[in-house]
Amino acid sequence: MNRTVLWSGDGVLVIGVAAVLPRAEARLRIRAAVREAAARWLKLNIETISLESKPGSPPRLLLAGRAAGLSFSHEEGLSLAAIGLHGAVGVDVMRVRDVPDWFILARDYLGPQAAGELSVCPDAQRPTLLAQAWTAREAALKCAGLPLAEWNGVAPACRLHALALPAPHVATLAY
Repeated sequence: MNRTVLWSGDGVLVIGVAAVLPRAEARLRIRAAVREAAARWLKLNIETISLESKPGSPPRLLLAGRAAGLSFSHEEGLSLAAIGLHGAVGVDVMRVRDVPDWFILARDYLGPQAAGELSVCPDAQRPTLLAQAWTAREAALKCAGLPLAEWNGVAPACRLHALALPAPHVATLAY
């Protein structure tokens, strides 16, 4: 399995699995990678690590019976997972691409300030800046346990960290 540690610090570990797979198989592969990475990171027997996932609730990682925060994100060719030992985490990855209706998307989901900033940036930079803003918003919502929804003026309180990924992907961690 091609698993890479992308970031580690403050009781948080972010891993990535690069593979072009159907979404269902990518989900299985990143979940197996989470167990392996957590076992190695925390020096635990992999048999004491399990994932708990219920529809409508954020997933949780059980480490020898103790719960940890867990977040997943999938994009074509790349799956990410974030493990938070001290609480909730959120991670989001996106492939940079030109979005024809970027202003409407930004206004409706990222808010008027982000839409305004994107409207004055150079056209060549807009796809990357839009993807960065989108992943930051979605990672923060995941960290707060909130679903993706249109902008309501609320920005969840969390720390954001842009993850270094090769183009064309960008990603953000929230914790």
